[in-house]
Amino acid sequence: MKTRKKHTAEFKTKVVLEALSERYTIQELGRKYEVHPNQIARWKNHFLENASSVFSNNADQPKKQEGEEERLYKIIGQQKVEIDFLKKALS
Repeated sequence: MKTRKKHTAEFKTKVVLEALSERYTIQELGRKYEVHPNQIARWKNHFLENASSVFSNNADQPKKQEGEEERLYKIIGQQKVEIDFLKKALS
């Protein structure tokens, strides 16, 4: 029984970019990389459908991270106060 190969994102990107360059047919790329041509076509379609997301979320990402970081620091501060209180109560 054959086991499925798991390809890295880097490998898939390399194959898709080569497919987009259209220097080789999908069948030739399939032979070259030992991947079924249908799989390459699916990767290519998935890549093209989601390509715009690469540019749309970059501006929002730092703001979301800052808000999350601030929330986590608040929780840490609250837990420190609670721990100090419990230490004093136990001594």
